[in-house]
Amino acid sequence: MKNAIIFHGTGESPDDQWFPWVKQQMEKAGYTVSVPNLPQMNQQPIAEMVSQVLPTLDLNEETVLIGHSAGAPFILSILEVSGQKIARALLIAGFYTEIDMGREPVLQPQYDWQKLAPLADYYMINSTNDPWKCDDTQGRLAFDKLGGTLIIKQDGHFGSASHQQEYKTFPLVAAIAIGAYQ
Repeated sequence: MKNAIIFHGTGESPDDQWFPWVKQQMEKAGYTVSVPNLPQMNQQPIAEMVSQVLPTLDLNEETVLIGHSAGAPFILSILEVSGQKIARALLIAGFYTEIDMGREPVLQPQYDWQKLAPLADYYMINSTNDPWKCDDTQGRLAFDKLGGTLIIKQDGHFGSASHQQEYKTFPLVAAIAIGAYQ
């Protein structure tokens, strides 16, 4: 079954930024899409978050996972614990090392990159000018470990209420998610 799950970042909700628009585009393409509300994102320890959320997910080889900001490392933890191969993982403005002086509970102390690499086709989309430091350096780190496709833009955090960056649509993410990206 073609399905997708979009994970928002810290302090966000399913109705923020480009999440509803990408959900709608994927549904038009025949996907069943969910955007879970995770108010404890990056506040609760990652092991607790994964143990609560993983049993609610329907993961299979046609699943697409999309994560924004803290949602990106959350996806890696979901995949590492489940071991489930999926179609694609889109890691948007993701980070994989501490960016807030040791206050990133969504991060694992270390990732099993060798285990993660074959579990998905990875797409990392990061900016050179991300105000939260979820920048191209973070994208390159994931790319070097996971392979896949690295896309570097100069477009901030791809949506941030606190930085007044509205991002209501995201055609690039929709195209990659449905498999139409060339």
